[in-house]
Amino acid sequence: MALKQISVFLENKSGRLAEVSALISNAGINFRAISIADTADFGILRMIVDKPDDALKLLETNGFTAKENLVLGVEVDDHPGGMAGVMKLFDENNVNIEYLYSSLESGTEKAVIIFKVEDVQHGIKILEKYNVSRISHF
Repeated sequence: MALKQISVFLENKSGRLAEVSALISNAGINFRAISIADTADFGILRMIVDKPDDALKLLETNGFTAKENLVLGVEVDDHPGGMAGVMKLFDENNVNIEYLYSSLESGTEKAVIIFKVEDVQHGIKILEKYNVSRISHF
């Protein structure tokens, strides 16, 4: 199963990220993983939240340009090389990674790597074939 990721287009101006953070948190939605990439003019905020459908609707209702993407959440041991094994499997099985980011799981010795891959179904098949621990939510 894939995770729902929300991507939000943000103008690169003071306060926009704070607006999104307040909007999400005031609605009782919890961030689980977050990443932002920016240029001089805009940024793309990518996030995994505990209520993605609610977050998407909330953002759109409040005038933000947002969309949902499917991504893969892979649980790995939090030690050197934890991510390398998954990267090797993807490389050997022609899973094209567009980007990734990570989050640590509180109270465990695990990390969650969020992969945006070109072909989500192919990525899922490879993870299943090699019994890689995936998450459907967190």
